[in-house]
Amino acid sequence: MKTVLIFGATGQVGQALLELALQHPEISRVVAPTRSPLPPHAKLDNPLVDFEALPEDAAWWKADLALCALGTTLRQAKSKAGFYRVDHDYILAAAKLVRRAGTPAFGLVSSLGADSLSRVFYLKVKGETEQNLGTLGFVSLVIARPSLLIGGTRASARPRPLEAFGLFLGKHLASLLPRRYRAITTHQVAKSLLEACLSASAGLHVIESEQLQGAG
Repeated sequence: MKTVLIFGATGQVGQALLELALQHPEISRVVAPTRSPLPPHAKLDNPLVDFEALPEDAAWWKADLALCALGTTLRQAKSKAGFYRVDHDYILAAAKLVRRAGTPAFGLVSSLGADSLSRVFYLKVKGETEQNLGTLGFVSLVIARPSLLIGGTRASARPRPLEAFGLFLGKHLASLLPRRYRAITTHQVAKSLLEACLSASAGLHVIESEQLQGAG
């Protein structure tokens, strides 16, 4: 039986990760640090944290694997610096404490097209985060790179027109798009990442969006 750490459990993919982990027969304990309380569950430990000042010596940093779905948007962050702070700095700070505690495996929800050399700010940040995680020495590092996401509930319900348009194309013109660019459900991403981390061998494992499509 395993203990799983989940970061970003209030977000779209994070909610799906939390639900699947709580239901999984191989997982006996789920630790989900959040800023606001989650609904109670017999298997859930929900420490309340401030990601600007994480508790470095908490016993719960040690787990069998950690899953990270932390992330924001430029609109929510209000600046590129704020976006970088969440999508890079928060993730790296948590990952370093996880690794220092001896957790061997780490799984990250990244993005299709993540590339530290990209001219697109969003993809550049995602790529830098992936690259920096790779230097921390996890026995197993799994990175999921989904395309546009369908399903789940955002912390902010404010509409995002460009994303809505992309999802419309992804759902209604899917047969015309290359497989890797088709919209994918949050459940598919969460299931693929969780199962990959539970069974992953040593080394770096990247799950591209077209591979995520096959998850039930």
